[in-house]
Amino acid sequence: PKTDIVFLKVHKSASSTVMNILFRFGETHNLTFAFPLGGGNQLFYPHHFLARFVQGFTSRSPRQFNILCHHMRFLQPEVQKVVSSSAIYFSILRNPVQLMESSFAYYKGASAFSRARSLEEFLRQPYHYYSPTDGDRHYARNLMAFDFGFNPDGEVSAERVQLMLKAIEASFDLLLISEYFDESMVLLKEMLCWDLDSVVSFPLNIRDSSTKSRLSDTIVEKIKDWNRLDWEIYTHFNRTFWERIDRDFGRERMQREVRALRERQAELARTCLQGMGSVAPKDIKDSSLRPLQHGNAKILGYNLKQGLDKETERMCRRLVTPELQYSSALYKKQFAQKPP
Repeated sequence: PKTDIVFLKVHKSASSTVMNILFRFGETHNLTFAFPLGGGNQLFYPHHFLARFVQGFTSRSPRQFNILCHHMRFLQPEVQKVVSSSAIYFSILRNPVQLMESSFAYYKGASAFSRARSLEEFLRQPYHYYSPTDGDRHYARNLMAFDFGFNPDGEVSAERVQLMLKAIEASFDLLLISEYFDESMVLLKEMLCWDLDSVVSFPLNIRDSSTKSRLSDTIVEKIKDWNRLDWEIYTHFNRTFWERIDRDFGRERMQREVRALRERQAELARTCLQGMGSVAPKDIKDSSLRPLQHGNAKILGYNLKQGLDKETERMCRRLVTPELQYSSALYKKQFAQKPP
């Protein structure tokens, strides 16, 4: 199994669920994580990543870590300083239409969104609300392009789009697609030589459907236009994702593997969860399993079954621990104060 990994955690793209998979694998195999200084959950985002943002790294005593997976704005020469040269790089993309709808609910406090009553209103005259000089503008436009390190307000010429796609292809070994999450996990498992249980997950950091809004065709087209760079990235890598499946895997084998993954997940849900699925934040009984609530979004969580044996309880708890709690526990473990 591969143990040196860079995951570019793109915002609002099922990336918290992927991060849980990496946290569990890292914890099980005693791997080191490149944590933000002081143990936060972002590597000084939205600044471009610098090696010195990582706890335990200094230019005088540079050291390498197994897994880099916290939010960052990608800058490969700096990333290469903190991971092995043989590290596998991957990321995950989401349809920019759903991404923007999610971003509007989740980052309602961002400068560009705070004064707009609805996404429709924002898109009617975006420049009335959006300013390219705002420090948090990236939440409102081409968020994926921004996370990959590009200028979200850059021109959208065919030439520039090609350069951007080539740069991403040169840096990343695999781009997952959140709409095809199970197929993505099968590809990831294959590339990392991991076993099935390592890529099993329950969806984390997801919103209650009551806070999701339906989008008209007009709005969908406006979102694509406004996020043209993201749309180009998404359509290109969605196509190469399926080409890769056809080339390396075949659809039939993929269907078999996805079925095995879903069966295992259902089995774990029966073992671990009360009532098989996610619940509203107010119904989460164990406060240590309550995810951070943000903006106008209602973030769901889970209740574990009572009376599980110790080993099962530990496995189940790892599967449903929200990102911030899990990250902080692993940070404390990795940087435990050595007794004098």
